[in-house]
Amino acid sequence: MSERFRTAAQQDAEAVLAIQPVFTRPGESTVLEKFKIPESMMDPDTAYQIVHDSAMLDGNSRLNLATFVSTWMDENAQKLHLEAADKNMIDKDEYPATAEIEDRCWRMIADLWNVPDANDTIGTSTIGSSEACMLGGLALKRLWQERRKAEGKSTEKPNLVLSSGVQVVWEKFCNYWDVEARYVPVTEDHLVLDGFELEKYVDENTIGVVAILGQTYTGLYEPVAQIAAKLDEIQASTGIDVKIHVDGASGGMVAPFCQPELEWDFRVDRVNSISTSGHKYGLVYPGVGWVVWRNKAVCPESLIFHVSYLGGDMPTLALNFSRPGSQVLLQYYQFLRLGRDGYRAIQQGSIDVATYLSSEIAKMEDFELISAGDTIPVFAWKLKKKPRNWDLYDLADRLRMRGWLVPAYPMPDSIADMIVQRIVVRADLSKDLATHLLVALNEEVTFLDSLESPLPREAKNHQFAH
Repeated sequence: MSERFRTAAQQDAEAVLAIQPVFTRPGESTVLEKFKIPESMMDPDTAYQIVHDSAMLDGNSRLNLATFVSTWMDENAQKLHLEAADKNMIDKDEYPATAEIEDRCWRMIADLWNVPDANDTIGTSTIGSSEACMLGGLALKRLWQERRKAEGKSTEKPNLVLSSGVQVVWEKFCNYWDVEARYVPVTEDHLVLDGFELEKYVDENTIGVVAILGQTYTGLYEPVAQIAAKLDEIQASTGIDVKIHVDGASGGMVAPFCQPELEWDFRVDRVNSISTSGHKYGLVYPGVGWVVWRNKAVCPESLIFHVSYLGGDMPTLALNFSRPGSQVLLQYYQFLRLGRDGYRAIQQGSIDVATYLSSEIAKMEDFELISAGDTIPVFAWKLKKKPRNWDLYDLADRLRMRGWLVPAYPMPDSIADMIVQRIVVRADLSKDLATHLLVALNEEVTFLDSLESPLPREAKNHQFAH
């Protein structure tokens, strides 16, 4: 069909399916299909520029206050990242030094979390805290199954008790591994799982309880020792012995440095395992997590595979197989570079920025704090009840127009009518940048307050990052 007879709609539809380079290089009149591999080769500079320009349309990661994931590392870390990107973490025979560094890292973390016996523990790196949570949950399920079989009892219908405010990985775990999820509702009086009415959810089929050190919605810690004390009471009255997995995705790398007196880790006897994200407050670029068990007995041998592959016997404890070794080296670099003093200074600096922001936002007449950012440097607020022509979704949209991503979202189902807005402070958000954010926030609230009618907008179906 000739160009003159194609409709505008047809031309638009074809444009959506094509890539048209715009650079003044020889022979660059080609139109490429988006969803088919080209037949011929392309100038590498052109290919780079196409990819670069496509990614350029993403938001500025430094201004993304929705994500917990690290968005900055220093130049030495960036060099290490490139140097180790071609190393396959799973190939421990070919890359024994990287494997040794992985072992050092999880043992350092075990020590940080007060493991009782450094010679009787086990841990591993993962692709992130989601995989680490899966492994912690699987160990709880296998232990429960082994115990039930030894007692001659059914292993059907296992359940896991958790807060309705857990991150989606736990919904996935229960779905993928055929475990009933028993959600303890989050309410305005109990914003976290704190042991209240826990006896209603625990029975002989309970494989464990998940405690979150830094709830995704608000940043609040769930009181692990208090949950354990409640489980002690339940065991005393029923004989049911239930252990805890601590999902320390964020708090696991904050509390040891900034709240060292808080007993949430292996100092609490009921804690079987702990997971964390190296790429959150472990201060590493995305793709590394860690999980450690109290002792080898609570990590069933059935979870460990011995693989004769790539040159030798390789014990592997993970759901994923091939993955780059660079993030493990970056974690080790941060441990060496920062030490405990450095981690303490950086994490406390982030908490200071978070509490500065939350205190300033609390002074604004429209807002009421849900949390203050004094646990992990994450806090949330809601609107005070009064007539207005805007809501937090409008405010999030206005801030996004200025480059800031500050998500608004509903709380869990039991209090889903409560809409909150949340800020995650990472090490790369300085107090100066935070002050710029406050200026933008005040200006946008002033604009929204001036509206005589609500802004037109599509149905509110906003997502927020974990």
